[in-house]
Amino acid sequence: MLLLGIDTSGKVASAALFDTESEIFLAQSSIYTQKTHSQVIMPMVKDILEQSGKKISELGGIAVANGPGSYTGLRIGVAAVKAMCLGLDIKCCGVSTLTAIACNNISFIGAICSIIKARGELIYTSTYKCDGYSIEPICGEQLISRDELAEFLAFNAEKTLLCGDGAADFFADYRSPAFIIAPPQGRLQNAAGVCLAGASAKLISPAELNVSYLQKVKAEKDLEDKENK
Repeated sequence: MLLLGIDTSGKVASAALFDTESEIFLAQSSIYTQKTHSQVIMPMVKDILEQSGKKISELGGIAVANGPGSYTGLRIGVAAVKAMCLGLDIKCCGVSTLTAIACNNISFIGAICSIIKARGELIYTSTYKCDGYSIEPICGEQLISRDELAEFLAFNAEKTLLCGDGAADFFADYRSPAFIIAPPQGRLQNAAGVCLAGASAKLISPAELNVSYLQKVKAEKDLEDKENK
């Protein structure tokens, strides 16, 4: 199956085209951008299809990072995938951003901890066991403090690869012989990881695709504040 992967969950906008049968990436494109993802993601998809000599009608499915991450970025990516799938009459899947980042480092043998900055000392995180070919969650996705993550890793993981946009700061502040920082190419969000995670995921209808924030959006918080006054 020809699987398109899209990631707009952070500052990196990324698209990748993956042949699930041959396990070959036919095209990839990523850009660390200050522009709105809505300005760059669809031209990026069009470009990788053209460069690989494929037509959009050949797609068998689309995988998208559906959270956690930037509220606006996630909505843009999910909305784009819904529109494409409805137009093409194909199915899609939402992939955890944390899982996708871990999949970027899937050749590592040991524990992989994905860390995404939330606000203040809070982070989105999940830790996985990796055998060099597949990953398995050690814990669920969490919104916790960095101190809580350091304590969890001290008791639940030995050799741990840190990845995600919060990995570098965590590595610097919580020095441990057990921690390894992922190389730059495997540290941030990338649609290649979305494809790898999406290749084994169940495809669903675009109507079933939703964003997973892991915390309430600002509008929900403001509403709760008003109701509690």
